[in-house]
Amino acid sequence: MDTINRVFQSRGFKRILIFLFISLILYVLKDMINLILFTFIFSFLMNRLVNFLLERIPVNRIIIVIVLYTVIVGFVSLAFINYLPMIANEIGSLVKQLTTFYSSVPNYGVFNQFFANIDTDKLSSYMEQGVTFLIKYFSDVSRVGIQILLALLLSLFYMLEKPRLINFTQKFKKSKIAPIYNEIEFFAGKFAGTFGKVIEAQLIIAVVNGGLTTAALWILGFPQLGGLSIMVLMLGLIPVAGVILSLIPLCIIAYSIGGVMKVVYIVIAITIVHAIEAYILSPKLMSSKTNLPVFYTFFILIFSEHFFGIWGLIVGIPIFVFFLEVFEVNNEKTIKKSTK
Repeated sequence: MDTINRVFQSRGFKRILIFLFISLILYVLKDMINLILFTFIFSFLMNRLVNFLLERIPVNRIIIVIVLYTVIVGFVSLAFINYLPMIANEIGSLVKQLTTFYSSVPNYGVFNQFFANIDTDKLSSYMEQGVTFLIKYFSDVSRVGIQILLALLLSLFYMLEKPRLINFTQKFKKSKIAPIYNEIEFFAGKFAGTFGKVIEAQLIIAVVNGGLTTAALWILGFPQLGGLSIMVLMLGLIPVAGVILSLIPLCIIAYSIGGVMKVVYIVIAITIVHAIEAYILSPKLMSSKTNLPVFYTFFILIFSEHFFGIWGLIVGIPIFVFFLEVFEVNNEKTIKKSTK
């Protein structure tokens, strides 16, 4: 009986209960998960950018915050007004081109076997979900625009009042709910230190890969560069699997505009871009905890996509890294010990 009482009164048991309580709240608020994730990502990235500028520019923090948000809102507004219709048309043309090619596959054994394997492995399902995701988001501009606007507004209030928010939140440490607050603070610190940094690294890698891939597509004479660049950028947020998913439609388009040699060229180009990511960008931006075996990576992506949809492909790895940090699993040390 004493052992059971010690277990219930232990800090580990309380931490598990609080974590389950937080998970339950997030499940109840699942309809607002887009707003929550957008707000966290915007706040985290803007906080990092503001701190970076403050270290180099001796200007008041509030002025930097206001200028940055003004520039971002202006850039987003111009992009929506000037480029959204063009990109939407290019994505529509891209989908039609892929659909036409898929419905009229050449009667070659290799191609038939290739597309049969795609169906078997559900790769075509993933590609279809990705295209559907893009079309849905571009067609439902008002809903996404409101979510992004609210997330930017909330992150702006957070950045403007960050010192005051911190001081106010610290008061909970001396309140009657201090034990609960301390555990929530523990999880929040771990989450920001792992999830936020991994998302930041994924975003930087996706932007660099998207720029390099778009340049390669321009050199190779691909059509609909706007739509293709958006597709590559979105799929680039998916670790490892994003390269494979983006390569499938690119190879189809390459074959339709230039035959087998065009496919070879695009495979070489994507391989070079992936090598830059794997050997230059990832080691510099990702921590040792994200250096997961490929089996673990695909296993996590498959299950996270099943439970969280498209968002799961983007946040699955960061959430897993968060759990590694909470359970104090040091991936680098484990690898070193296992190789001795």
